[in-house]
Amino acid sequence: MHSKKQTPEKYYVGIDVGSASVRAALVDGFGTVVAHADQPIQVWEPQPDHYEQSSADIWAACCSVTKEVVHGVDASQIRGLGFDATCSLVVVDKQFQPLAVNCEGQNPRNVIMWMDHRAVSQVERINATRHRVLNYVGGAMSVEMQPPKLLWIKENLPESWEKAGCFFDLPDFLSWKATGVTARSLCTVVCKWTYTSDGGWDDSFWKMIGLEDLVKDKYEKIGNHVLSPGEAVGKGLTPEAAEELGLPEGIAVAASLIDAHAGGLGVIGADVKGHNLPCENQPITSRVAMICGTSSCHMGVSEKPVFVPGVWGPYFSAMVPGLWLNEGGQSATGKLIDHVVRGHVAFPELEAKAAASAHSIYTYLNSHLDLIKKSLPVGFLTVDLHVWPDFHGNRSPLTDLTLKGMVVGLTLSRGLDELAVIYLATIQAIALGTRHILEAMQAAGHDINTLFLCGGLSKNPLFVQMHADITGKPVVLSKEVESVLVGAAILGACASGDFASIQEAMAKMGKIGRVVQPNHEHKRFYDKKYEVFLKLVEHQREYRSIMNSL
Repeated sequence: MHSKKQTPEKYYVGIDVGSASVRAALVDGFGTVVAHADQPIQVWEPQPDHYEQSSADIWAACCSVTKEVVHGVDASQIRGLGFDATCSLVVVDKQFQPLAVNCEGQNPRNVIMWMDHRAVSQVERINATRHRVLNYVGGAMSVEMQPPKLLWIKENLPESWEKAGCFFDLPDFLSWKATGVTARSLCTVVCKWTYTSDGGWDDSFWKMIGLEDLVKDKYEKIGNHVLSPGEAVGKGLTPEAAEELGLPEGIAVAASLIDAHAGGLGVIGADVKGHNLPCENQPITSRVAMICGTSSCHMGVSEKPVFVPGVWGPYFSAMVPGLWLNEGGQSATGKLIDHVVRGHVAFPELEAKAAASAHSIYTYLNSHLDLIKKSLPVGFLTVDLHVWPDFHGNRSPLTDLTLKGMVVGLTLSRGLDELAVIYLATIQAIALGTRHILEAMQAAGHDINTLFLCGGLSKNPLFVQMHADITGKPVVLSKEVESVLVGAAILGACASGDFASIQEAMAKMGKIGRVVQPNHEHKRFYDKKYEVFLKLVEHQREYRSIMNSL
């Protein structure tokens, strides 16, 4: 708490809305998380590939966790508030009340989640236009972005479309709830809506895809006032929001970030002196921040725009002011590991043994792998078992949402050993996917030598070591595991005026914890695994071509 300081400590609140929970942290000016709380939020899946949430449920959770982390703290010491959230689509009517995004007419379910893939037909038509704005999303728009979802609503829910007053990205909805100001963050509109930092909205794009009605009202429904991340929004926290959150009225509220970008902000600018890393004395353009949770994002920055086929961006100032951002990603990583492990016939046995040993299922699996490896390195257990990880389509670098998952090398064995090995193969497949993304970025002009990991999966030592070994690059873990929350707090710190810039706050509040080096003796094995990995997708496309010829 730095109690020896003469002046009172300054604190910042970071609020992070993830896929399944809302978290808040009270963070000091040195980037230390002083208090932390989380609360689950509801997800509805009314039909396959449809995922919905409630903005009222999300806001209520934000209020609950924030009150918890600031309890007992002198309100005068809380200087600023920053939000980050998944890039989900929030729909409200002209009175800012929730509006249904479902055929059942359930207005409380007014959020189409980021991972919702209902708009496949719409995104295919958008990509068929080959409009110039698509150059800034890797050449093809993802079904997870907002234009296809908007088009789906117009075509399938005409009543909701007519009644709609605002379409928000979830991070912008939160800053509106806090301030009453409908300004959008440059991060959200550039990364998920096709806004450009130099030219703004492109009328011809919206007209070409059939959403010309958004142009007619001068983009009022999707945002015509855009702020840089960390910039102060309006006059700060409104009296109503202050009461709901348990925070002082009028404290600074920052223009928000998408959750992955907040994670990047929390780790990518950390001081690495004395850690013998290749990125020491190099610009942060030599680093990639990897945010690993339900899905994974790979954030790389550059001084000049780099166009990477199959990787989103380049986006100017979308994460770090003054730098271009490229964003690779994998749509299912933590979700995939859970799916594979919990769906295995030996899962009940695993669950019972993990509970008996008072360990998490993943800690138990990691220990079990050490028991069965014998004299070989753990990673070599998968010499005959290979996974292609795109169970929810490929976001980067192939941008093919129709790709499916693959497992090659199964036997009739059904025990805990086999579960542990397929768990390992799944983690390796995710790391091989990261290598695939990094190679695409480097081929296009990025010069990357160090990975910075944060998010839930970064707590798993096997996941971290496999990423180091398979990419051949050192992995830096932040001192604070909750780097996404630190990133959100950095926004609040900037909005408060306590730091002159995002970069200054990043350097002061981002701290390195542990460094994991790759084992170069295993390079040949993983090079061979990577060869097999690339063959898997070739074979999938070949057999699909055969079947499509029917």
